Parts: sequence; structure tokens; C-alpha cells
Amino acid sequence: MRMYTTPEQFAASGKANIEAALTVANAAFASVERLAALNLNTARTLLEESIANTKALLSAKDAQEFVSLQAALAQPMVEKAVAYNRSVYEIATQSQEEVSKLFEAQVAELNKSVAEALDKAAKSAPAGSDVAVAAVKSAIAAANSAYDSVNKAAKQVAEIAEANVTAATNATVKVVGTASKAASKKAA
Repeated sequence: MRMYTTPEQFAASGKANIEAALTVANAAFASVERLAALNLNTARTLLEESIANTKALLSAKDAQEFVSLQAALAQPMVEKAVAYNRSVYEIATQSQEEVSKLFEAQVAELNKSVAEALDKAAKSAPAGSDVAVAAVKSAIAAANSAYDSVNKAAKQVAEIAEANVTAATNATVKVVGTASKAASKKAA
């Protein structure tokens, strides 16, 4: 069973591969750009707030006020750290989703091409070879089914991980808030 590739098919395949690579590269650059902007804004805000917090702490009249201010300033800092980490996680997740969608489209296109090639081969194949063609089609269907199962499982794991990250984040903010309030009451 021979399959012939025309120069047009070869060129189209090469073009599709280059476009896929460019899409992945653009997605990666967009993610890096978003991370750089996030890091720059976070660094700028952190510097400004650190200066303001240091001035506030230095203006404390006694140790009790110092401890109270320190406790009050801790909560917003933790919340901002959590928000930063959540933003980084979202950027990474979105990038992964973009690449996954591209990969899924590539797999679908490959499956379509293979099915078309098999159909063409089956039409020009000698009599009696339909069993071999059916076996190849069955193997491809089984591979696609396995791919779909793995893909669904990976998506479920990602959803569980995201839920766990959210729960841990919320618990951290709550614990720090409770500790800050307790420290403030102790100082008062």
C-alpha cells in the first residue's frame, strides 16, 4: 500500500507546521510579556508600600503602637503576595491552555489526514486488503480514544489542582488575618 505525497501537500504541511510553531512562540512571548509587566508593577508597588510602611512604623510612639501597626500592615502584604501568586498561576494556566488547544487542533488535523490517506489507499488497494485497512483504522481509533481519555484526565487533574490552590490561598489569607487581629488585640 503506497501513499504518494504531492509537492503541494508537502508544502501545505510545512506551512501548517511553521504556523503552529509561530502560534506557540507568540503565546510564549505574550505570557513572558504579561509576567514581565506583572513583575514590574509588583516591584514598583512593593517598593512604594515598603517605604510608606517603614515611615509608618518609624512614626510609632511606643512599642505597643509599633506592634499594632506591624500587625495591621502584615495582612495587606500577605493578600498582595497571594494575589501576585494567583496572577502568575493564571498566566501559566492560560498559556498551557493555548498550547493545548493548538496541540488538540494539530492532532485533529493529523487524524483527518490519516483517515483521508487510508480511504484513498483502501480505494486503490488490491482486493482482500480491506482487513488490513480496517485493522489500521481500528488501531487509530483506539489510539484516539486513549488520547481523549488521557486529555480528559489531565483536565480533571488541572481543575482539582486549581481548586486546591484556591482553597490553600483562601486559608492562608484567613490565617494571617486572624493572626494579625490577635496581634493587634494583644498590643492594645
